[in-house]
Amino acid sequence: MEYVSIPGIDMKASRIGLGTWAIGGFWWGGPDDDNALRTIQAALDSGINFIDTAPVYGIGHSEELVGQAVAAYGKRDKVIIATKFGLNVNAEGGRRDSRPEFIREELENSLKRLQMDYIDLYQVHWPDTLTPFEETAAALVDLQKEGKIRAIGVSNFSTKQMDGFRAGAMISTLQPPYNIFEQEAGVELLPYAEANNIAVLAYGSLCRGLLSGRMTPNTVFGADDLRGGADPNFQAGRFEQYLEAVAELDKLAKAKFGKTVMQLAIRWVLDEGVEVALVGARRPEQLEPLPGVMGWSIDAETKREIASIVSAKIKDPCQPDFMAPPEQPWKNPA
Repeated sequence: MEYVSIPGIDMKASRIGLGTWAIGGFWWGGPDDDNALRTIQAALDSGINFIDTAPVYGIGHSEELVGQAVAAYGKRDKVIIATKFGLNVNAEGGRRDSRPEFIREELENSLKRLQMDYIDLYQVHWPDTLTPFEETAAALVDLQKEGKIRAIGVSNFSTKQMDGFRAGAMISTLQPPYNIFEQEAGVELLPYAEANNIAVLAYGSLCRGLLSGRMTPNTVFGADDLRGGADPNFQAGRFEQYLEAVAELDKLAKAKFGKTVMQLAIRWVLDEGVEVALVGARRPEQLEPLPGVMGWSIDAETKREIASIVSAKIKDPCQPDFMAPPEQPWKNPA
């Protein structure tokens, strides 16, 4: 495993982090707690010490599973726990909510679910432009002073929004979507982060599983799986284009490096200047290819070949905007 420094966090973080949206079950076909706990344990045993979660993942269930697994692991001080706040979801629906009073309420709920007394990295899940950034930042600085959080991060922020937020608090991390198929963050966000000493945590490194190499034209997703309807990349017509690109990328990975497309995809993210690539998994065996990501790099010529394959195969690419909750109250699809 490779490790990297993150501003505001004393321990170095593994360059592959475990993303836990899917194990929460919500929008991913339901939970499987036994496999989820085994997966987290397998990740920790493999050298992954960075776990990213959020209250909205499974409406608290992901945090509960992370808490159980880390408690069983017994080495809280050897694990970097990153969670989020800012999506106020209840039976009536929900909205982006970064009001100071909600931050404190949500933090206490997260600490309880995680069975912890502090969080290493506390991140604004989505920017709430209805709440002044300076109010949100000030509330987080207070929580730092109280020892309840160690570092502050933002997710899904623009550069302008980060400028506004940084006027009130130091941003240690930025978490945008970023992968071979969804590269928008590379235009402005990654250069901004590098210029301002902000570590980048890329989510969706495998593009919701498209770059895992495990999908075929016959793969079926249930109605309770976001890939069964909400995600445009998996809709008829576009899904086939992505699978053709994956097949070509897999051939390239094997020919050039003796690797799989999954290993190529994660290595690509890391070689683009991202500090931590977040990889979701629901079963321990899905983590088995990860050691093959370490110890090599993608040369410039191969990066050009990757870009050529993507541009040739994906005729109507799209960014993951479908995941963005509206600024105004929105209906919970559960």
